[in-house]
Amino acid sequence: MNLILFTPGEIARPLPCDDRRAVHILQVLRRREGGAFDAGLINGPRGKGTLTAIRPEGLTLSFAWGAEPPPPDPLILIAGLPRPQTARDILRDATSLGVAAIHFVVTEKGERSYADSTLWTSGEWQRHLVAGAEQAFDTRLPEVTHGRLLIEVVAALPPDAVRFALDNYEASAPLSAQALSAGAPGCQDENNAMRAIALAFGPERGWSNVERATLRGAGFAFVHLGARVLRVETAVTAAIALIKGKRGLM
Repeated sequence: MNLILFTPGEIARPLPCDDRRAVHILQVLRRREGGAFDAGLINGPRGKGTLTAIRPEGLTLSFAWGAEPPPPDPLILIAGLPRPQTARDILRDATSLGVAAIHFVVTEKGERSYADSTLWTSGEWQRHLVAGAEQAFDTRLPEVTHGRLLIEVVAALPPDAVRFALDNYEASAPLSAQALSAGAPGCQDENNAMRAIALAFGPERGWSNVERATLRGAGFAFVHLGARVLRVETAVTAAIALIKGKRGLM
């Protein structure tokens, strides 16, 4: 991890020696008493942590905080609820790439049992967000929902969001052909702020005709990533990279 993240409630008490962060500080960074490391508060500032004492009950740490990082790029992902391992990859990598929100929706062709995975029921999903942010040297975690209906998530999008649905069967143009550079007309609002972009990815079996109609009715344009059929997690990473590259952010 490039940045060690903490919640506000953790910084005033010892960090247990068997905590993965304590293990990283002692065994990977090889810090001893007085040693400093890069730290951050989840959704808050970055700064420096200092190992002030090593005791049986845990590590005593002190912190000096700096400025908060900028907000994430207003990029909203919508994905048909995938198998748990695919969801883990998307949670981690999309967080590393800096998206504002990830919504895993129930779809007609998706496997409904995926919603009952321990990934979601145990809260494990949050760990993958933290891992992605720590890798990216950032403190910002995206908003995440799962198990909602597509129509519900689409209805809650910002009204002026630019909208694209990835679909190898119905799309007539590649995502790379869209005019999305930071200064392009239609990509910034009246206050010169960057407009939100929503990217929708179907489940492994693809969108149903009803879902395609829902997306079209909500203003989504259908695009593709080329002739090759990609895994969902690969398509997500490729699409985010294309959008951020065209906006001058990568």
